Amino acid sequence: MPEMITGKKTQRYSTEFKVKAVEWSHQAHRSVKGVAEALDIHPFMLSRWRKEYREGQFAMKRVKKAPADAKQKIQEQDEVARLKRRVSELEEENDILKKFQRFQAEERRKRSGSSGNTEDSTR
Repeated sequence: MPEMITGKKTQRYSTEFKVKAVEWSHQAHRSVKGVAEALDIHPFMLSRWRKEYREGQFAMKRVKKAPADAKQKIQEQDEVARLKRRVSELEEENDILKKFQRFQAEERRKRSGSSGNTEDSTR
C-alpha cells in the first residue's frame, strides 16, 4: 500500500518579519490587505500576528531592517494609492467645471431669449 503524505509544508516567518509586517499594517495609510499582498502572505495571517502583537506575544518591539522587495512593493502601492487619489480629485474638478460650463450656457440662452422677446414692450 502506498505511503500517505498528509499536510502542507508551512512557511515559518521570523519574529522580526512578523513585527515589521504588523508595524507596517498599523500605519494610517496602509491596509492589512495591502500589506499582506506586498509581503505575499494571507491577510488572515497578518491579522493573527496583529492580535499576537497586541497581546505582547512577540518579544521584539522594534526592527530596523525590512525585506527589500517587500519594501519596494509597499512603496509602489503607496504611489498607486496617491495617484488614484489625485486622479479622483482631478475628475471631480473636471465634473465641476463641466457643470459650470453648462450653467453658463443655460444662463446665456435665458438672457438672449428674454432680450429678444420685446413684443410686449412695444404695445
